[in-house]
Amino acid sequence: MPSRSQPFDVLVVGGGPAGIAAAVSAASRGVTVGLLDDNLTVGGQIWRGEEKNATRPESRDWFEKLRSSNVQLIAQARVFQQPMPGMLLADTPAEVVELQYANLVLATGARERFLPFPGWTLPNVMGAGGLQALVKSGLPIAGKSVVVAGTGPLLLAVARYLRKQGAEIRLIAEQASRRKLIRFAANLLHQPGKLAQALELGRYLRAVRFAPNSWPMAAQGKDELESVTLSVDGSPETIACDYLACGFHLVPNTELASLLGCELKHGYVSVDETQATSIGSVFCAGEPTGIGGVELALIEGQIAGLAASKQRLPARLLRDRDKLKRFVVLLDETFQLRTELRSLGQPENIVCRCEDVPLAQVRRYTSWRAAKLHTRCGMGPCQGRICGPATEFLFKWRPDSVRPPIFPTGLEALATTPGQYQIVTGGEQ
Repeated sequence: MPSRSQPFDVLVVGGGPAGIAAAVSAASRGVTVGLLDDNLTVGGQIWRGEEKNATRPESRDWFEKLRSSNVQLIAQARVFQQPMPGMLLADTPAEVVELQYANLVLATGARERFLPFPGWTLPNVMGAGGLQALVKSGLPIAGKSVVVAGTGPLLLAVARYLRKQGAEIRLIAEQASRRKLIRFAANLLHQPGKLAQALELGRYLRAVRFAPNSWPMAAQGKDELESVTLSVDGSPETIACDYLACGFHLVPNTELASLLGCELKHGYVSVDETQATSIGSVFCAGEPTGIGGVELALIEGQIAGLAASKQRLPARLLRDRDKLKRFVVLLDETFQLRTELRSLGQPENIVCRCEDVPLAQVRRYTSWRAAKLHTRCGMGPCQGRICGPATEFLFKWRPDSVRPPIFPTGLEALATTPGQYQIVTGGEQ
């Protein structure tokens, strides 16, 4: 049995901006609220490290609201199973916690998409957001040269942060075409908040070279990264650098929503105007419902938290949410991956880093299920979170199902759900 059982009127999974807004909004009614996150502190990737030293008024305001609320924080906890409706099991370093809830808000965020290319497994080739997180955690970057490549607004945000920490940004390579980027900029005129953010980024990065129609072709180095060759507007160019920060837009974390039975459409969790999913007691907010940025995540989080605690929804929030939802469509259209990226990987390049499965081996099969059965692609510690989105783009595969445990979990944790698993040792069950 779990070592601790906790009941909540509203349980929020995910401590980024959407989760914080949901928890604070639900707690405003006086109900019992739990906020669970797998990190030591809340804030998510966007507000990482700002809980005690917020640099932006927006994050400072929400952290203050959280501190003054009755929300119970459960840190370093990963939900791995739903033994029955209204209950989740979470694994922590010290124990397994049984979390009971009347209503649940999923604010599980998103992760970067990676695509294989020669040299992408070299040390110091990493995700754009991953490098940013390491620097926020203490990795020295001052004086280091960095190439930022891939697609999406995250590239600019990461370049700005790294440059503020003293890095030399040699190039920002964006795979989207110049035409799409011009159209994207024109549409920002209808989004004053987004336009202001874009102008501020542009002013800070005006001395940094930015190249549309560009993407990494290969990373070179003996023991670690030494240089990267890119296709820059149709011509190959090799740039010496210490780090390659590379990410091809974001992928919503929908595994828990899928496990609970929530309906997905076009890869996102389907919700109604109250952020309710197809499962009556489950709400969802933020990136799992559509990649739209922190402003939309905060509004959706507030709506979900209010609805989950049965409070009135202000019309203003609904109007603002619907206006910002147009930005989700704009992002998807602008930063849709181009077909040329499907040919970057060579047959010998690893596609599944956990199980060392090369691209040539995976290409023999016609579905995600077949590739998993025959090659173990997607069966390592990340459970397909890296190779899954890559093969979805490369081969248009879709995962068949999500099964517990949705994160790597110890045997003691699995033993808390009797009848769910059969552990085989020495030929006996």
